[in-house]
Parts: sequence; structure tokens; C-alpha cells
Amino acid sequence: MGCGVAALLGAAGCAVPPTPLRVASNTWPGYEPMYLARDLGLLEERRVRLVELLSATDCLHALSGGYVDGAGLTLDEVLTARSQGLPLTVVMVFNFSAGADVIVGRPELQGLTDLVGRRVGVEQTAVGALMLGSALAHAGIDPARIERVHLTIDEQGAAFLLGDVDAVVTFEPVAGQLLEAGAVRLFDSREIPDQIVDVLAFRPEAIGSHGEAIVHLLRAHYLALEHLRAQPMDAAYRIAPRLGIPPEKVRSAFAGIRIPGAEENRGLFAGTPAPLYERAHTLTQWMQENRLIAEHPALFNGLLDPTLLERAFA
Repeated sequence: MGCGVAALLGAAGCAVPPTPLRVASNTWPGYEPMYLARDLGLLEERRVRLVELLSATDCLHALSGGYVDGAGLTLDEVLTARSQGLPLTVVMVFNFSAGADVIVGRPELQGLTDLVGRRVGVEQTAVGALMLGSALAHAGIDPARIERVHLTIDEQGAAFLLGDVDAVVTFEPVAGQLLEAGAVRLFDSREIPDQIVDVLAFRPEAIGSHGEAIVHLLRAHYLALEHLRAQPMDAAYRIAPRLGIPPEKVRSAFAGIRIPGAEENRGLFAGTPAPLYERAHTLTQWMQENRLIAEHPALFNGLLDPTLLERAFA
């Protein structure tokens, strides 16, 4: 994986100094405004280079290896990385999942209780564990009574359609594609509102060396959101190829997420403690109780940096 990422990012490293800020992400509607900004010419590629990877696992490997400076990740992924010695700092919230994270199953499954004895594909992240654990608790199912199969997001669609698994813990656009192919929705993130949060996080040294480029990215992100709201059809035609869905399906892909405006985003970082800090603390407790993350004495030191949002919208 590391060599593949290095090869993929080789071109980014050849830029004329100063080196562009390198920001990775996998395919997810909440990250699309960054790419829409690039497509609209709002994001200068000499300042910010967007790097498209296949999964969150790949993004974390790229960050750990120093191939990228930041990434779109879920808050739990940031906390996991920090517990393992990668001190990422969150500068913005992309979105809250409100139905876009989904457990889908074969058409013959009538409900969650039918997962007993079945093979369930899930990525080895806290979001996967949170979704699956919440669903099993909701249905009163002992987790030992299902068989977990580790599948990253880029592997899930094929594994499900080939019959290798009976259900997958997945998200848009894969969720929508599988539902259209005949899968049934068994559980989604509307059952656990605001618990799955996607954020933009950077290595601390990148904030020091590329602060102006990050501010540029934040401004471009929100300008692209304005375009998405004002010109939804134009935006849909620009976004659809990256999501791998028809333009008319883009709106439904975004329906499962809630994107905070600039003022709400700033509010999430404001106060002592900040609302996002409290959310991270609660999530950490859950992750520790479920043995998904080890205790770390400096886990929350430098977790949030509100100054870049403030500079972007001053």
C-alpha cells in the first residue's frame, strides 16, 4: 500500500516550490465540495493538491507515511490516529451523517435479526464498529453470533454482489448503488444522529507551513457549497462522475448528510469546552469501552484548531 500511495503522489511532490498542500480523501459526498471547488476554478492547484484514494485506510496510511499533509476523515479515525502517535489536528467539520452510513443486506433478509449466523462486511474502523454495534444492540443480537469480514469501502460492492457476504456496513455512494441493485436497508445513521462526524484534519507541521493554503481551501469549500445550493443541476453534473452515479442521483446521495454552514462550523470550535471537543470526548469514551482505542495521556492536546476557520471568515 505504501509504495502504491508513493507512486500515486509522486507527481504532487514534483511541484515548483513552495510545495502545494496535499489533501487526501476517499469517495464520500461530504468531501465533494472540495472537488467541486477545484472543478469550478475556485481552488488553485498550485496551492492545494487534492489526492483521491480508495478508502479511509489508505488516507491514514498516506498521512502516516508523510505522503499527504491532511485528509478528510471521520472524527473517530482522527482519534485512533492520535492514539497511535500521529498528532492530527481538526480544522473544520465537513458534515454529520444523517442516513448516508447504512447497513444493507440481501433481499431475503427481513430485518436485523436475520443477520444471526450471517457474514457481514465491515471496514475495521470505529465508524464500522459504531454502526454495526449500534444495530446489533438495537436488535438485541449478541455480536458473537455474526461473522465479521474485513472489507474496505472499495471492496464492499463487489463482495456483496458476488455473494461473498450477506450484508455490508457501507456508505454513499456504494450504499445507493447496492440498494438500486436490490439490497435492502437494515439500519442507517439516522438511528444514531450526529454520532458520525466527518472532519478535515492536518498534521501540525502542515498548519505551520501551509496555513494560508488551508485558509484558501476552507474559503473555496464554502464557495462551492454556495454553488451547490444556487446551481444544483450544474453542480450535480460536475459531481456525478467522481461519485460514479448519474447526475439525477446526486441529490439523494447528499440527502443523507447534514453540512454545517460557516457560522455553525465556527461555533463547533468555540467555547470551553467546545461542542466538537465534547463530542470527541464522548466518542473516545465509547471507543475505549469497546476496546477500539487505547488510553493516551495527550489524546486531546492540540486536537482542535479554530484559528484557520476564523481567518477564513474574518
